[in-house]
Amino acid sequence: MDASSHVVIENRLLKLVIAGDGTVASLVYKPSGTECLAGGQRIAVSTLTEPRPYHNEVKLAYPCQQTTFQANTVRMEGDRLVIGYELIPWEAVVAVKVAEDYVAFTLESFRRTQASVMSEPPVSEMWFLRLPVRERGHWGDWLNVVWDDEVAVNLLAADPAAKAGAEAGAGCRILQAGADAQVRLAGVTAVLVVCATGELLDKIAAVEEAYGLPHGVASRRHPLYSASYYWTANVHPGNVDEHIRYAKAGGFRLMCIYYPAFLESRGYRLIGNYDVFRREYPNGQADLKAMLDRIRAAGLTPGCHFLHCHIGRESRYVTPVPDHRLHLLRTFTLARPLGLDDTAIHVEQNPAGATLAPNRRVLRIGSELVSYEGFTTTPPFAFHGCVRGIDGTAPDARPAGFLFGLLDVSEFGATSVYIDQESSLQDEVADAIADLWDAGFAFLYFDGSEGVNPPFWHHVAHAQYRVYRKLKPEPILTEGAAKTHFSWHLLTGGNAFDVFRPERLKEETLRHPFREAPRMRDNFTRLNFGWLGYWLPGPETIGTQPDQLEFVTSKAAAWDCPVSLHADPAILAQHPRTPDNLEVLRRWEEVRAQHWLTEDQKQRLREPGQEFLLLLDERQAFELVPCERVASVAGGSRDVIAFTFERQQALYVVYHHISAETRLELPMPPGDLRLLERLGEERAPAAGERTRTCVVPVGRRRFLKTHPERRAELVAALAQARIADP
Repeated sequence: MDASSHVVIENRLLKLVIAGDGTVASLVYKPSGTECLAGGQRIAVSTLTEPRPYHNEVKLAYPCQQTTFQANTVRMEGDRLVIGYELIPWEAVVAVKVAEDYVAFTLESFRRTQASVMSEPPVSEMWFLRLPVRERGHWGDWLNVVWDDEVAVNLLAADPAAKAGAEAGAGCRILQAGADAQVRLAGVTAVLVVCATGELLDKIAAVEEAYGLPHGVASRRHPLYSASYYWTANVHPGNVDEHIRYAKAGGFRLMCIYYPAFLESRGYRLIGNYDVFRREYPNGQADLKAMLDRIRAAGLTPGCHFLHCHIGRESRYVTPVPDHRLHLLRTFTLARPLGLDDTAIHVEQNPAGATLAPNRRVLRIGSELVSYEGFTTTPPFAFHGCVRGIDGTAPDARPAGFLFGLLDVSEFGATSVYIDQESSLQDEVADAIADLWDAGFAFLYFDGSEGVNPPFWHHVAHAQYRVYRKLKPEPILTEGAAKTHFSWHLLTGGNAFDVFRPERLKEETLRHPFREAPRMRDNFTRLNFGWLGYWLPGPETIGTQPDQLEFVTSKAAAWDCPVSLHADPAILAQHPRTPDNLEVLRRWEEVRAQHWLTEDQKQRLREPGQEFLLLLDERQAFELVPCERVASVAGGSRDVIAFTFERQQALYVVYHHISAETRLELPMPPGDLRLLERLGEERAPAAGERTRTCVVPVGRRRFLKTHPERRAELVAALAQARIADP
């Protein structure tokens, strides 16, 4: 094509060339002359989708189905890119802002190119910028970025209504930015950044500042970015000092407080009553503020954990009159009048597909909530087995033709309802959370973020944003249960994985967060490796043990990621291994705070099957060593856990009992075997009843030391050892 028809858009870093026929010709990183697009592609710079063709001749010629039209012309009119499309009489007008570090594209409007009775474009969605970016080894699906060690190409939404994403192409990722009619078709902005990879966060920070976005880059550069947190659901002014003591023993710098710790909750049932404090806070928010002051004075930064999209079924928003801003999944029309005592509700629409999950079968009919047992899927359509006036609402009669809906009851226990994100209710909830934030919280967990109505790409992030923008000062860190593209600016890192049982913790760590960590690194961020439960040893479980915590937190540290501990002082106090467990966490938190790990050590820690110990050596300095689990101790007893490792030409065993303080009798002569409470403090073990037997205490973590050539003998003795009665 004649180059004179090309459109060229450039700044000091990038040069984008769009051919006159609407295909993307080139994207060059100017400092190195690097071509960033995949060769041999003919990708339209824009596409436009209609639910069906609307232009008369197109409608007659093509099926009435969702149809996507390709860009076939482009031109510049001043600082506006005008895009035409095949077959249809519409053009898109995109304002182009060339800044020093980025180029911004804003979809302004659509123009008719032929006379039409339609004043608004019949568009369901469109992409106003599509770029077939060559694969460069790293693909950040959350941030929408392709990069290698030299160059990064990022197409970034600059407001929550802009849709950004990608699709796979031949040797490329087609980065896309666009608009969705369900949200907004005009006034949405996306930004193109092409830069040296090491400068990408600087460029995104400039975009965030220019467009008034949450400071996602600043949060990732905060000193507490990789800090783990102590999570509690039962802290209050009467026990806060006990929580602080345990949190500091674990080396935590953050304390995350779940809302039921200070608000009346009954599970999720009272979410929405944000001003009803627990009895432990007789002065309400004043007591909460005083408690947070004590936490900060102890050197911990307090945060909060809310389910911002949920409304409890016993809250004032549901009973006695359900709020009209609760989300409805479907709408029905009464086919017959509804009397006060009717248990069958006749409707015009087929209820097929309505939920049959227990406790989620709820209809909102005006000011009444009604449960149903089932429904018919052949005429006459009806819900049957109805119970009127549930959840403390009052039955009411309604005429034929009355519209009502299927309530969007949460799938998590069916004790809460989702907010209609097209209403003002999410902002009302945001105001209530902001009032509590003023007590002195500094970071936030957005739980239940997936609990929004479609389109999910927009509402997941936008619901978070509606809360976030009310919080002053801005949170230093955030996490969330779900994320979409715009959430990158809002969430410092990805979600914490839910609690796994002790016996499965290592396996599930490798299956979930360990696999996600490199993907999050591709998005220039981190995740939380888990809400770690705290389990007491008992008949059903060995409980939480030091080696489990060492495994999870070491794998997390390999990717500069934190963990979080679900802590309850009553349980911590009962567990005999709590001092060892917290010491493991404390050491690894100090490693994070000091940035002690080298890149080589991080690479070693990323070996999935290899376990490591973080020791304090003879000088009380950190030392990282690989270790191997002793497969069988005391005939395969679950009660003693042991690992071997080598250092300084010696073989060591680190071992502990899961719950008791007792003795381990080893069928081997003591010889050069040494018992260590800590490295550098050695003593000979006690002799047993026979000269070829030695006895060592077993309870908390201790060490045995010998020559490496005695490995086989020592491992065999551990297998044959006898545990004395506790």
